[in-house]
Amino acid sequence: MKLTRNMIAQAVQAKIITEEQANNLIEFIKNLPEQTPGFNLTNVLYYFGGLIAIGAMTLFMNLGWELFGGWGIFYLSVCYAILGLGLCSQFSQKGYIIPAGICATFVICLTPLAIYGLQKGMGWWPDDTVYHDYHVYIKWHWIFMELGTLMVGIILAWIYRYPFMIMPIAVTLWYMSMDIAAMIGNGQFDFELRAMVSMYFGLITVLIAFWVDVRSSQSADYAFWLYIFGVMAFWFGLSCQSSDSEISKFIYMCINLFMILIGVILNRKVFVIFGALGCSYYLGHLAFQVFKFSMLFPVALTAIGFGIIYLGIIWQKNEAKLTKELRSILPKPLRDLLETRDNMD
Repeated sequence: MKLTRNMIAQAVQAKIITEEQANNLIEFIKNLPEQTPGFNLTNVLYYFGGLIAIGAMTLFMNLGWELFGGWGIFYLSVCYAILGLGLCSQFSQKGYIIPAGICATFVICLTPLAIYGLQKGMGWWPDDTVYHDYHVYIKWHWIFMELGTLMVGIILAWIYRYPFMIMPIAVTLWYMSMDIAAMIGNGQFDFELRAMVSMYFGLITVLIAFWVDVRSSQSADYAFWLYIFGVMAFWFGLSCQSSDSEISKFIYMCINLFMILIGVILNRKVFVIFGALGCSYYLGHLAFQVFKFSMLFPVALTAIGFGIIYLGIIWQKNEAKLTKELRSILPKPLRDLLETRDNMD
């Protein structure tokens, strides 16, 4: 449940709290570090402008900069990075937290370009690919740019501690999962190998996200982007596994159901979304392949659907008791995390 000004005003009218307490509560909530940025014109302008600047140095980088040569690209990247860190420091001192975080993120996104320029300048670049291809093609030699980006990203995130800075780190991990598969396959395209590497790399990223989530449960949401790209890599890798066995497909559905359960427990929608997609995919397989000519399958599926609704009703009636009993057997760090993620429903 999202707390709104109208709810607080109604609490004042009902004489639950005073108007002074309401104003103090609003200011307190606005200054909480774990609150996600509100959806308003100011923040839209912040992120829109920041993403344009980041995109200019990443996705939209054209061949024009190649004319500067390797060292030219490197020194220009360093100058941009110094400018970004300077703006980050200025914004931070003035209390503009979101612009400061975007500027710090901009510096992390410059890292692969700087490493590319350095490798070009030193004569270490192995072929005629250009920087723009970094975001388009899978190549083993991108790995040095990715390792450098991870190193710089982790150092800057540790210094500045803005949640948005985790986004390029998560994207880089996703890129790395694909490039490592290319390295293992000696540059040859092997779909099954890449799906397998993506699945395990995504799983590792999700575990890292969970560790970060537990460690930062009382502060800002640093695990958000790690969860998104970790779940994406894991789910796509899992869904691309080829098997003609119905048992394997059933296990696939069970894993997706488990993802939905994890999403509900951790209050992370990304698990629920991809888990629901996986379950829908499996049900479609049953409807159009296994029970293609069955008249009873839609009836059985409808009954299962209503049965799940009934389970929801039972859970709602006993939610407080069951939640307390289930959480009592969990480790304290996980229990504390779940309590901080609780909705006020």
